[in-house]
Amino acid sequence: MSISNEVPEHPCVSPVSNQVFERRLIEKYIAENGADPISGQPLSEEQLIDIKVSHPIRPKAPSATSIPAILKSLQDEWDAVMLHSFTLRQQLQTTRQELSHALYQHDAACRVIARLTKEVTAAREALATLKPQAGLIAPQATPASQPAAVGAGGEAMEISEQIGMTPEIIQKLQDKATVLTTERKKRGKTVPEELVRAEDLGKYRQVASHAGLHSASIPGILSLDLCPTDTNKVLTGGADKNVVVFDRREEQIVATLKGHTKKVSSVIYHPAQSVVFSASPDSTIRVWSVSGGNCVQVIRAHEASVTGLSLHATGDYLLSSSEDQYWAFSDIQTGRVLTKVTDETAGCELCHPEGLSLGFYQTGYQGRVAHPGQTGFHGSRLSEEEKDEPSMPDRECLRTHHLHKKRKEICKTVCKTMHLNM
Repeated sequence: MSISNEVPEHPCVSPVSNQVFERRLIEKYIAENGADPISGQPLSEEQLIDIKVSHPIRPKAPSATSIPAILKSLQDEWDAVMLHSFTLRQQLQTTRQELSHALYQHDAACRVIARLTKEVTAAREALATLKPQAGLIAPQATPASQPAAVGAGGEAMEISEQIGMTPEIIQKLQDKATVLTTERKKRGKTVPEELVRAEDLGKYRQVASHAGLHSASIPGILSLDLCPTDTNKVLTGGADKNVVVFDRREEQIVATLKGHTKKVSSVIYHPAQSVVFSASPDSTIRVWSVSGGNCVQVIRAHEASVTGLSLHATGDYLLSSSEDQYWAFSDIQTGRVLTKVTDETAGCELCHPEGLSLGFYQTGYQGRVAHPGQTGFHGSRLSEEEKDEPSMPDRECLRTHHLHKKRKEICKTVCKTMHLNM
């Protein structure tokens, strides 16, 4: 700087004169003269001190200070800016394409994940259904000698022939009624202490949830009953046409009973035997062996959907009602229909706890009570006076009907509480 009067590229300081020089020029001067060019005092290259500065901006040549040179310089800078802008636009377009492709891949990945999640959920439900069934006895096929079940679709089917109420059967019913009446009189009119009060029902809370008892593709449990001798065993009838016996304590399916061709609308657990009963709109009533896992009897008492099912106090007979406007009394051991009575009001029915009366009820109709006779059960509609002041058997039967309604409500409550695919 002190020699060339220009900005040095590699500046250094002389400690003798404290001036800034271009290292290239000062080194040549020292090599020729051996002294500082300003003070004239001796100076060597080792005494020079380098100065660290940012890259200096070299001044423009005198030829670039003219107006044409300045315009050309401005044009060059404009061209450079335009080229840089074009390059940026190209990069922006490329980035947009990459972003669009990435978003498309993300959307496709989300759809694949949703599909796989759905498949995994279905697989887990199927696995939950298969695990409890491991080791179960395979249900035996319905014997070929039994006629095929027929739904309400108009197909022909064979209805069991009535064999009538024999004196032996009537005597058996009367003997059972005598025993039960005696026990009832001993109990008196006191309410059993073990019965749950209405206010306590509102305090019930869910304690367990059991999924996978029935098919996940056709969900829904339409009927439920508990084993009277072991309340840990739950009997369910589903929309998937299956009857399932489930052990709540072991959390394991005891038996899956298949045979109905339509949904199962009613189920009953036998109080003393390892036997369950089911009814379906396919117009059949089936008797199942829980231990054997097979159907032991198919009762064909109706030509239309079976709407109600009740077990007699003896445990040997079933009472059923149907949309064909008949109710039937059948023997569960032989599968034969003992008697059938037509009744346009037969909708919901229940055997009297003492077994000597049968009660029927349907919304919009009066109650009806039936009593056994030598040729079958004889029914009588309640008059308005009898409805107000019914006789003792009729009053017991109507009370039984109300108990039956309460039982259904409690079963539905239990079913919802257990979350059994309702």
